[in-house]
Amino acid sequence: MKRLYAAMLLLALPTFVAAQQPAAPQTDPITAAFRGRLTTLHRNLAQAFDSIPGDKFGYKPTPAQLTIGYIAQHLANDNYLFCSNFGDMKPTRSNMELTTPDSVKATWPKAELLVQLKAANAFCESALAQVNDQNISAAVTMSLPNGQTRPTTRIAMVLGHALDNADHYSQLANYMRLNNILPPTALPRPAAR
Repeated sequence: MKRLYAAMLLLALPTFVAAQQPAAPQTDPITAAFRGRLTTLHRNLAQAFDSIPGDKFGYKPTPAQLTIGYIAQHLANDNYLFCSNFGDMKPTRSNMELTTPDSVKATWPKAELLVQLKAANAFCESALAQVNDQNISAAVTMSLPNGQTRPTTRIAMVLGHALDNADHYSQLANYMRLNNILPPTALPRPAAR
């Protein structure tokens, strides 16, 4: 019996020792942290908009606030604005997207708004692949919607994108609760397997 226990211990020892070793350093930990956060924000926003009925896209809690539809089109525009500055990759957008006033786009049907938002999120995820810890602090020139430009840094664009998405997710979560809809982050988590 002692030999059996000794054999089991010898077989388990390499696993135990390996578990005690520090994890290998992660490549690009700064951009990996941003990438993880942005992926989560994009997913939560997409799930939130998907769960809101189309007839609620004109909803706003007070006259001074934005409608849900306006938030959707605004996020798509902002995502392109920020993510176009992550590297050389630039989005391809239709003339209709670029020339239609925001107030009109805000009234587009839910399906069209979600197509626009999901395309902007996909562009951002591709654009973020250009960013690494070595180039994240690089100077970039941001093109503003009014045709002007201003100097900034790539990290300011990445951080701005994350903060903008978090801000609008919070706003949308409040709108959802006011309409008795649970936001994705408030739903019960699946049990661990």
